[in-house]
Amino acid sequence: MNTFSIVTDSSCDLPAPMAQEMDLTVLPLAFVMQGKEYYNYLDEREIPLHTFYEALRAGQPCTTSAVNVEAFTSAMEPLLAAGKDVLCIAFSSGLSNTYNAAAVAVQELSQKYPERKIYAVDSLCASLGQGLLVYLAAQERAKGKGIEEVRDWLETEKFHLCHWFTVEDLQFLKRGGRVSAATALVGTMLSIKPVMHMDNAGHLINVSKARGRRASLTALVDRMEQLAIAPEEQTVFISHGDSLEDAQFVAGEVQRRLGVRKPVVINYVGPVIGAHSGPGTIALFFLGRER
Repeated sequence: MNTFSIVTDSSCDLPAPMAQEMDLTVLPLAFVMQGKEYYNYLDEREIPLHTFYEALRAGQPCTTSAVNVEAFTSAMEPLLAAGKDVLCIAFSSGLSNTYNAAAVAVQELSQKYPERKIYAVDSLCASLGQGLLVYLAAQERAKGKGIEEVRDWLETEKFHLCHWFTVEDLQFLKRGGRVSAATALVGTMLSIKPVMHMDNAGHLINVSKARGRRASLTALVDRMEQLAIAPEEQTVFISHGDSLEDAQFVAGEVQRRLGVRKPVVINYVGPVIGAHSGPGTIALFFLGRER
């Protein structure tokens, strides 16, 4: 039986050992800092993520660049040539052109390899939300489900994958146009933190505000308490912008308040998203009744 391959991009922010264990093909996305282009490999081979966030804290600008069709073609074609079907799960089309590039590559490769099954799924997710969706897809594959079954499962379940996050420094959201200059100024002066989520279109939406850092972290857990489906049975993911202690606090709260029994997966927010959310970002990902 042909077991299909799962391809994704590095905005999934999965720990490198986990990605390797799931036998994923991960396309590294690019970013530019101090005039140098880096590729965001999950194993941090080009730049350690702590170093990246220290540069952001020091005021170094960072820009991200769109991935091209050829990059996805180069990632997928060796798998197809080896006789594998391919399921590509890409970064949200609401935030990036990554999925569109993947979809074009799939269309072109389907013509070249008509005997193979090749699909692209718009995750409508980001960071470890995307990583959690990929992880769950790999679990479905491990159960023996075929590529179409997993694709169809993803198209439904992605609307139940909740992304709730907060940031430490509103100036990064201001630069990306997510909040106004006035909101950033007042929020910084009064220590008001946004509580945000990703909607069904894969866009970042400001939902509420919390006064102070600890209150904003607690608000994430409050949202999980309101929305989560059987939290005690879930594997919960948390990503952070070089703020491990805060991520561990949130992990402890979901275990204490919601009875989460499985180990919580914690990892960095990668550079492609971290350049826009900044140091101190904390994001909580879980399955819920709705996003």
